[in-house]
Amino acid sequence: MKEKGLFICVEGLDGCGKTTQTRLLVKKLRKRGYNAIYTVEPSQGKIGRFIRRYCLHSTKRTSAVVEALLFAADRYEHVTNEIAPALKEGKIVVSDRYVYSSFAYQGAAGLDLKWIETINKHAVKPDLAIFVDVKPEVVVQRLKPKRSVMENLETQRKVREVYMKFVENSELIKIDGNKSIKDVADAILKVTLEFLKNLS
Repeated sequence: MKEKGLFICVEGLDGCGKTTQTRLLVKKLRKRGYNAIYTVEPSQGKIGRFIRRYCLHSTKRTSAVVEALLFAADRYEHVTNEIAPALKEGKIVVSDRYVYSSFAYQGAAGLDLKWIETINKHAVKPDLAIFVDVKPEVVVQRLKPKRSVMENLETQRKVREVYMKFVENSELIKIDGNKSIKDVADAILKVTLEFLKNLS
C-alpha cells in the first residue's frame, strides 16, 4: 500500500492571483522533494471545456442552477479521473479552485448552500483549503477590460462574503493576497509546510 496522498485547494476571487500562487506552491513543493501536481477547475475534461466556452466566456450569465449542476458534474469527473487516482498514488494534489468556488459563486447568486453541498456530496474533502483574500475593488480593476460575466464589483463582493463565512468557521485558511507575489507565495508555503509537519 502506497502512502495516502494530500489534497490542497486554493480559492479566491477572480484576479486575486490564485492561479499564479497554485502553480508556485506546486513548484516549491516539488523543489522540496514532494510529488506535487497542479490541477484546475473547471477541469480539462469535456464538461470543464464546455463550462469555459459556454458559461465563463459568454456575454450573458447562465442560470445559477445550471451553473451549479454543470460545475458539480465536472467536479465528479475531476475527482474520479484526476484527483482520486493521484491521491491513491500518494501524490500531493493542488487544485486551482474546487467546491468552495461553487458555494461562493452560485451561493452569491442566491442558491441554497445546503443544496450545493448535496449535489457535490461526491467531492473529496480537501485536507487543506486556502483562500487568497484580495479586496473586490482591487480584483475588478485588475480584470479590466477582459472581464467575464461574473467579474463585476457587486458579484465579487457577494462572493467574498460567502468565502469569508468558510474562513470564519475554519474551513478555509485566509492568506492576505494584497502583498507581493513572493510574500503571498511564502505565506502559502509556510501554512502548507506546517500542515505537512503536523501530519508526520
